[in-house]
Amino acid sequence: MLRATLLAVAAYPLAGCDLFESEPEPAASPDPLAPLLAETLDLAARHEAAIAAYPELADRLTPVLEAHRQHATDLAKLTGAAPPSAASSTPAAAAPAGDAKATLAALRAAEQQGQKTAADACLAAPAERAALLGSISAARATHLEVVR
Repeated sequence: MLRATLLAVAAYPLAGCDLFESEPEPAASPDPLAPLLAETLDLAARHEAAIAAYPELADRLTPVLEAHRQHATDLAKLTGAAPPSAASSTPAAAAPAGDAKATLAALRAAEQQGQKTAADACLAAPAERAALLGSISAARATHLEVVR
């Protein structure tokens, strides 16, 4: 009798703690910087496409392309996303429409939007993320001069 009582008492906590009836954990929400990472990859792809279409712009645009790739790597590390590889860091972008001047104008518009997005993300971010986001915003502001 004592043995049966001990077994019942020992089994009671297991039955009452939902050990066998637990509900699945809710899916993790995406990192708030995921859109900024996607936009960074898009900017890199646009610069890559512009360089491919207009090789004479390579000297101007390659440093900006490399900066976007580095920012994508840094953002991936910060958010825990898979880091983009050198070969696949940029999704394929459509060839730019128009001539080199029109391409630069399109890049400038994209950089302006990207700079605003990065600045907004910086203002909304916790302190441990703000330094990187501020740096990205500042870099994009300088990119506006390159694509002028």
